[in-house]
Amino acid sequence: MARRPAVGGARARRSASDAARARAGLTLIELVISIAVLAIALGGALLAIDQTTVRSADPMIQHQASAVAEATLEEILLKSFLDPDTGTVCPAPEASRGLYDNVCDYAGLDDSGARDQAGAAVTGLENYRVRVAVDTAAILNTLTGSPDVLRIDVRVNHGSRVDLTLSGYQASY
Repeated sequence: MARRPAVGGARARRSASDAARARAGLTLIELVISIAVLAIALGGALLAIDQTTVRSADPMIQHQASAVAEATLEEILLKSFLDPDTGTVCPAPEASRGLYDNVCDYAGLDDSGARDQAGAAVTGLENYRVRVAVDTAAILNTLTGSPDVLRIDVRVNHGSRVDLTLSGYQASY
């Protein structure tokens, strides 16, 4: 019997060459494209991580600025409306913060770094700037001006990240 040539012979040779190619690995172009795709994906992930890391301290800085402003405003509001030495509103300020005895003594205070009542720097809060303004022409309902009411504005900032202002009123009572 005569054998007919196999119809699947070309297909069998093709399958053998495909199998050999699969065992050979990746081509150079496939490898370069894979590296490029991985580099782009990794770059995006690192950018997201960097943004998260940069902003992770913001809530802490905001909270510290708020605490510094509240402490400063409380310190001022606990002082006398009238100067205990002269009995007047807003005389000349005392020589140093440790001697401040009335609200107006704090007018124009500009501290670099948070300070305690005696004026000593508070460790760890050196990067905050604290400024105080006392408004002698303030209006609060029916009370107006320095014989009746003073408005105290405490402004705390930390570089370009935080700029916070708290206000309080001190009335003559």
